[in-house]
Amino acid sequence: MLLIYVEKVTNRLGYTLNLVFGELMGIEYTITTDRDYFVSYQGAKFSYCKQKLCDEVFLYSSDILFQTTIEMLDTDCFEQGGMHYLFRVYSKESVCNYDVLAASFYLVSRYEEYLPFIRDKHSRFKAEDSLAFKKGFLEKPVVNIWAGELKQKLLCVFPEIETKEKYFSFVNTIDVDSAYSYIGKGFCRSLVGFCKDMLRGDFALCMRRLRVLLHIDVDPYDTFDYIIAQIAKYKVPTVFFVLFGYYGRYDKNISPYNSRFQLLVKSLCDYAKVGIHPSYESFDNPGQLSEQIKMLRSILHKPIHRSRFHYLRFRLPESYRNLTDNNVESDYSMGYSDHVGFRAGICNSFNFYDLALDFETKLRIFPFAYMDVALKNGLRLSPRQALEKIEGIVDQVEKVKGDLISVWHNESLSDEMEWRNWRKVYEQSLEYISQKNKRSYHTRERK
Repeated sequence: MLLIYVEKVTNRLGYTLNLVFGELMGIEYTITTDRDYFVSYQGAKFSYCKQKLCDEVFLYSSDILFQTTIEMLDTDCFEQGGMHYLFRVYSKESVCNYDVLAASFYLVSRYEEYLPFIRDKHSRFKAEDSLAFKKGFLEKPVVNIWAGELKQKLLCVFPEIETKEKYFSFVNTIDVDSAYSYIGKGFCRSLVGFCKDMLRGDFALCMRRLRVLLHIDVDPYDTFDYIIAQIAKYKVPTVFFVLFGYYGRYDKNISPYNSRFQLLVKSLCDYAKVGIHPSYESFDNPGQLSEQIKMLRSILHKPIHRSRFHYLRFRLPESYRNLTDNNVESDYSMGYSDHVGFRAGICNSFNFYDLALDFETKLRIFPFAYMDVALKNGLRLSPRQALEKIEGIVDQVEKVKGDLISVWHNESLSDEMEWRNWRKVYEQSLEYISQKNKRSYHTRERK
């Protein structure tokens, strides 16, 4: 048991200690504000304050975890040995020359997303505006790395500290923005589609549409049997996020009342978890979010606990509060649609901290590391380059024994048109990840 001394316990501090020591390091600890008791304690001890007290491991504390306000901060980012650090510490007695706890809280709480910033055309926080992107560490799970460094320093001084072992894991997630390309769109939408193809002179696409509607060809977006086969082959836990909103400019799925669509969604539950994919329009209309969750719940006859916002269109803290109000327990939106990496600097799930209200919520955030659209459209990578990028990300997560989450779409696995040859990327990445999983499993079995 590790004894931690702080001068004052705050919501921010308690949250961060649990995240870094409890969840990332796997160390049991107790907190004390009694200086005399701490000094006389004979076991492993750690202090987080302004001055070292005795023979403990001491970390000089910044002020952010003892504040309740949200303000512009000097993060004092610096690079050392190929790694980036925040909140530089100048105390020679401090175990680190940066404040691990303050830095972790700043990134995981998404502090910078509460400050004034210019939103993109979809009202989102841009990757390019993040500190991680500007300083060049977006593709590193720095919070996990920092926690690992502090853990090693603690164990060097107090080797008797018991730690809970962590293991690499993977979750395969699929966004269903549009279940079918041609089927189930209704007469009007199909007619408009035909007309657009004709005006573009794309007669091959007209013929393809007709053949699908006549049930001669398979709809190109109907890749669900293929996805399910991959789930079975690689034995990967999977979550489908289904768009259940009404038709709109950015919401192109078929009607949630379509019987074929409903049967599809029900069938997916036999092979994976199913969550809600709140529509683009629900961003400004919490009532639509509630309605969509209610519709999906009525079809599946079970509570809806998982969510990922369509277009990753969310705003902190309001969007997460709306999920909590609808009894959603976990969200998978933490990432970027045009860059790969770690938006919150971490590759493990964590509880959402509502900075505006200054308290920890029960909503669990599952950050993803890469998305198909980010690889192809955001970074403009070829399939070969994309696979290399994925493998690099996987290696980063495995190294810190984190949780890897990927995002693909059923249409991107069609292996047609703009997505030709991307199915191979999906399969080869699953194979690569599967080997990592096997290694992690065998390590766990030996212990």
